[in-house]
Amino acid sequence: MTDRELSHVSSAGDEMVTIAKFLEPVNGQLAKGMLESAGIESFLLGENANSMMAFAFRVRLQVARRDEAAANEILADLIENESEGSNDES
Repeated sequence: MTDRELSHVSSAGDEMVTIAKFLEPVNGQLAKGMLESAGIESFLLGENANSMMAFAFRVRLQVARRDEAAANEILADLIENESEGSNDES
C-alpha cells in the first residue's frame, strides 16, 4: 500500500481484511474492478511478487471490514471459479 492508501485506512479507522487470493493478477484486477463499480474501495497486495514467482505468491484482494459481506456477495461467483481453478491438476 502507498502512504496515501495507508493514511486513508487509518483515517477511516477500519481494519482491512483479505477476502480473496488469486493466482493470476488479472483475475485480481477483474475482482477489484467489480468492487469499484459497486462503490467498494479495495486494494490488491502482492501483484509484483506474484509476477516474479507466481507459484509461491497469491495476489490478495482486501477491503475494509465494514464492506466485507457486500464484497463477498458481489464476488461470490468469481471467487468460486478461482478456487475451482486452483484445484485443477491439468
